[in-house]
Amino acid sequence: MNLPPSPARHDHVVADFDFELPPELIAQQPAAERTGSRLLDGRAWPPVDRPFADLPGLLQAGDLLVFNDTQVIRARLHGHKDTGGGVEALIERVLPGAGARHEAWAHLRASKSPRAGQRVRFGPAGAQVEAEVLGRCGPEDSLFHLRFPSDVFEVLERIGHVPLPPYITHDDSADDVRRYQTVFAREPGAVAAPTAALHFDEAMLARLADAGIGQARVTLHVGAGTFQPVRVERLADHRMHSEWFEVPADTVAAIARTRAAGGRVVSVGTTTLRALESAAADPTLPVDASGRRLPLAGARETEIFITPGFEFQVVDRLITNFHLPRSTLLMLVSALAGHAHMRALYQHAIEQRYRFFSYGDAMLLDRVATPR
Repeated sequence: MNLPPSPARHDHVVADFDFELPPELIAQQPAAERTGSRLLDGRAWPPVDRPFADLPGLLQAGDLLVFNDTQVIRARLHGHKDTGGGVEALIERVLPGAGARHEAWAHLRASKSPRAGQRVRFGPAGAQVEAEVLGRCGPEDSLFHLRFPSDVFEVLERIGHVPLPPYITHDDSADDVRRYQTVFAREPGAVAAPTAALHFDEAMLARLADAGIGQARVTLHVGAGTFQPVRVERLADHRMHSEWFEVPADTVAAIARTRAAGGRVVSVGTTTLRALESAAADPTLPVDASGRRLPLAGARETEIFITPGFEFQVVDRLITNFHLPRSTLLMLVSALAGHAHMRALYQHAIEQRYRFFSYGDAMLLDRVATPR
């Protein structure tokens, strides 16, 4: 197949990342087993349709898989204002504090936005928790600052609901509590799962280790903005939501060893990729023998927006799910593998009836030498 030319970096507009998806291809439930999904091997054209269980054979001893160990919190709350009107909250970020963490930023949906000083009661009768609205906050005052009477994580664990994405139409269930979470989730704070990692179970992780494939971790707490389409036409006009991430020193060391031995750094998911590339974004960082920068260990915020033309410093290969039209994540994977190549892969996936989005199937991509 002859792929169409891709626009140069500055010629891309949001419409370049749009596509028509039959709604029945949006996965509403996960596969029966975590490794039971399909894997579109898109490293070359034509792609190869595989089961996800084939993954260990597609990697080599000495490669390094990097996972995001964030834990999805039960971030959705239902309640009512002190004036009686209904309200739904999606906790975007629990704020750190000395001792218990009593404050959070949240998206609120209500017929009339609550004012500073108003109180909102969340949870079922007999188990309600009252929160005070402190005011507006966040980018363009799009969020609400709430204060709870006790640790927010404890409140969410008692009365919160799994924050399933808006395209999943059923209410959260006990199965979602288990399956909308990775098997190695450790650091609470995400309001969306790092979905590429949902395909891994303990047996798969053991197979990879037995094959000599290394494993390392980063943490990036995924925010609700991951589901929001880009609403401007020019990519340069879009502002990313901020997310907190941490790259441990031992992960940096593992990446350095992998490069020195000729292995590849394989990012499990776009959130992992954003953390790694954010940590290596400073152009003053030294380069190693590969000519690319190593990530800088530590914790910080990122608003990185990866679009075609981005110069990747860390990631060689990506395991990812299929992303929403006009989304920043579709732009990211197009930056890694090439815009025209991604359009062709998505068309193939639709024709072959792959399952899309968070509970859907996965794909395997290589970084192209000259991203377009």
